[in-house]
Order: sequence, then C-alpha cells, then structure tokens
Amino acid sequence: MSSPSIPAVRPLELPVQVTGARSTGWWAMLVLVLNEAVIFASLIAAYLYIRFNSPAWPQDGLARPELIRPIIMTVLLVAASVFMFLAERGIRSGSQGQLRLWLLIAALLAIAFLGFQYYEYTHEDFLPSTNAYGSLFYAITGLHGFHVFVAILLNIFIQVRAWMGRFSSRRFQAVQNISLYWHFVDTVWLVIFTTLYWSTYWQG
Repeated sequence: MSSPSIPAVRPLELPVQVTGARSTGWWAMLVLVLNEAVIFASLIAAYLYIRFNSPAWPQDGLARPELIRPIIMTVLLVAASVFMFLAERGIRSGSQGQLRLWLLIAALLAIAFLGFQYYEYTHEDFLPSTNAYGSLFYAITGLHGFHVFVAILLNIFIQVRAWMGRFSSRRFQAVQNISLYWHFVDTVWLVIFTTLYWSTYWQG
C-alpha cells in the first residue's frame, strides 16, 4: 500500500520575509533594545549613586569634562539618526537611491562620532583605574561606543543588501529593525551626554 503523496510546494510560494510595522523581527529587535536599555540604566544608576555620595564630582580634583567636543558628537549622532529615518522612509516609498545615500551618510557620521571618541580617550587626564569616576566614565561611554560600532556594522550589512536590490516598498524589515536599533543608540547617547557631561556644570 503506497503512502499518500505530499503536494510539492514551489519556492515562490514560500514566505521569504515578513513585512509590516509589527513583524516578528521587529519585536525581536525591541526585546534586544529593552535588554540593552536595562544595562545602560544600571550603569547610569551606579554613576548617579556614587556621584551624589561623593563630596566632590569629578573626584580627586579632576576637571569637569569639556562640552564642545561632546556637543559636536551629539550633533553627529543625532544627524546620523535623522538620516537613518530618511533611509527607512525612502525605501518605504520604493526609492533604492535614497536608501543607499542616506545609509551611507548615516554610517559616515557615526564613524566621525567614534573618531571624536577616540580623540577624547587619548587626551583625557585620567584612566579607568584612576578612581570610581574614571571607571564609570569609561565603562559607560565605552559600552556606548561599542554599540555605535555594532550599528555601523549593521548599516554596512544592509547597505550591501541594498546595492544587491534586496529591498523594496513591500520588503524592508531589515532596514526597519536596524533603524530601531540606531535610534536606541542615539537616545542612550543623549542620556549619557546629559548625565556625564552637561550635568557636571549644574552644581555651580
């Protein structure tokens, strides 16, 4: 007795990618972002706890961080986030050219941000081992810099796919997910800038 035959499914009938604002991939990226947010929140909480329990901040007579450089870094990262938004909007309207251009500009701005951060690290007069302030400063900004680096790698990945014509107005989930991650990295930097740099001038 022969077994019942299973109807063959042609490759074109198989789902190749989920689309939509609330796809499975989008929720997965959201969960990742929330987990990373908890890590940053814990570090910021530790920074604030030690700061408000120290007689002086920064400790050991260290100078308050300069604001010009981090302000420039903030402008670069916010601009990069804007261009990521434009890239996503471009592919939603079916424009491959806009997607490629805005992704490239966003990546270049983020690379410039890391360049400024490297310059800052090589010109600081303290190290992670200097005191609690130094440890927290490098831990928080260094972790964020790593996230910016990952965002650049993800940007390059979808750029390669964009040049291969893998995206369209109906297929842009990867762009959407990485855009969410990018905006998260930008938002975290705004918190870091306010807490580690700007707020040190509020105490007079």
